[in-house]
Amino acid sequence: QLQLVESGGGLVQAGGSLRLSCAASERSFSNYAMNWFRQAPGKEREFVASIKWNGDSVRYADSVKGRFTISRDVAKNTVYLQMNSMKPEDTAVYYCNGGVIPGIVGKYWGQGTQVTVTS
Repeated sequence: QLQLVESGGGLVQAGGSLRLSCAASERSFSNYAMNWFRQAPGKEREFVASIKWNGDSVRYADSVKGRFTISRDVAKNTVYLQMNSMKPEDTAVYYCNGGVIPGIVGKYWGQGTQVTVTS
């Protein structure tokens, strides 16, 4: 059972940056594709970014392409989401998700971390 814990959320002004972290409970983390999803108030949960188990393939939603970067550190059992040039519409709860196929909702979820971007 893979357990995921997000951190790094908070309040930031438009144009600012935040880095989210998702720490996994076990070394088998390296076998999983990892995704970030987000859910804004009153909206459906949406895909943000994904990274293949070996880190050599990444995908982004069009809305964050060029601003967000996903990466993983296998030695630390952690996946990151660096968010730059943030916009008020990035405000959401961000969830880390682990699964088999990058970009497809996987079995394992973190508890979520709130990100709020003020204008």
